[in-house]
Amino acid sequence: MLGDDEDVFDSVTWDSPADPIYQVNPTPSSGPGFRQSTAGSSEAGPHDPKWEGYLITSVRDPVKELAETKDAYVSYLVSAKTNLPIFSTPNPSSRRRFQDFVFLRDHLVKDFPACVVPVLPGKHRLEYITGDRFSPEFMERRRLDLHRFLQRISRHPTLQRSTLVRAFFESTEWHVHMHQHVAHPPGPEPSSGLVDNITDTLLNAFSRVRKPDERFLDMREAVDKFEEGLTLSERLWTRSRNRTSDGDPESGEDLTADYHDLAVAVQGLGFLESGITDPLNHFSNTLLEFSALLRHTTQTTTDPFLTHLHSLLTYSHANRAVLKLRDQKQLDFEELSDYLSGVTAERDRLAAVISGHAGSSGLGLGAYLRDRVDAIRGADDDRSRVEKMRKLDVKIKELQDAVTTAHETSDAFSDETLREQTIFQHAKETEMKEMLGNLADGQIEFYKAAMEEWERIIPLIQRIRVDV
Repeated sequence: MLGDDEDVFDSVTWDSPADPIYQVNPTPSSGPGFRQSTAGSSEAGPHDPKWEGYLITSVRDPVKELAETKDAYVSYLVSAKTNLPIFSTPNPSSRRRFQDFVFLRDHLVKDFPACVVPVLPGKHRLEYITGDRFSPEFMERRRLDLHRFLQRISRHPTLQRSTLVRAFFESTEWHVHMHQHVAHPPGPEPSSGLVDNITDTLLNAFSRVRKPDERFLDMREAVDKFEEGLTLSERLWTRSRNRTSDGDPESGEDLTADYHDLAVAVQGLGFLESGITDPLNHFSNTLLEFSALLRHTTQTTTDPFLTHLHSLLTYSHANRAVLKLRDQKQLDFEELSDYLSGVTAERDRLAAVISGHAGSSGLGLGAYLRDRVDAIRGADDDRSRVEKMRKLDVKIKELQDAVTTAHETSDAFSDETLREQTIFQHAKETEMKEMLGNLADGQIEFYKAAMEEWERIIPLIQRIRVDV
């Protein structure tokens, strides 16, 4: 539990970035989360992301297709505005179904393992069981989730330039493109050589990096703190939402139901008090209006806020997965290095035994046992040792190449992860500003409307005269 004096969102910047490196033309700059770098800028660091333009996306107009058949599904109109050179038109659009979004997400994860690819909403199995997945409420909720998913991709300088993203918006033969992408994925083919065989054998879920990089430890700590803040906020707001309007008047926690019951009681009192019936009826109507305002605010402000909060938490989980994958790349390098050291030591031991400069007795219990086993098998002569050395020399050469490749891969992945954290930090700040801004606007609207209702009833209540 965080302390009361600890700001769980202390890394959030509420002002929009004013760095001239990221200025874009007036049209897209009005939307959140779009930056564009200036070529040749001296202020850009080695780990800063490279922006080539903007991509503004939207998901709207859900339509039920094949409505009278068992193969019915919902399609969504996806559209964009962009100045990226990879797109053939500045305003691409097409209709896509949920499975198309799943394909896009799955293959972006495979094609860009170092990028934080946002998570899609679940399939909501309960709606499928009850047959409610075509209800307007469910389709609108999914539309908002898919809209947020594409927004996060569009704010990413690498993902927004993906050929798969371009085809997702532009292709009129999307299913053909899907099959081509599966058959000929971009990038190098995954290797199944020595590195994979060794790391699959050596690594396990309990392995830890022995020489952790302080930069990534700080990042992991920041992610932990951010997710803890989101989880705490989600828990508190869920509790508040349930107490305000949980939809169950029998629970005793529904404040909107309590105001409704109070309004009915006041109206009944008005029938008994003939002299003040009219003011009491007006007061009862105000209570009903206030109860309706509470319910409306829950549906239009609190519920969307909780949905966005949970979505942001899953987005942070995707970022955590990238940090974990970076650790895995470093762990690959460390384990391969250790394996190379062990094979080299065994080769040197055999060379020392053959040359007569050393015996196996001073090289540890493992070497002694290996020599005893070789003696039992009749393979302890120099000829056998020379053959072993020859095989070990080949393996050492392969391992040296594998260690070099693993080291280069680890360094490159670390550099990419640093750039990715800059991108995610910007996306996180943008979403936090948008999410909390919408919450504040909804609360302000609620309190303004509530004040108008109560101020309207005050003069009527004040006109009631009480004889003392």
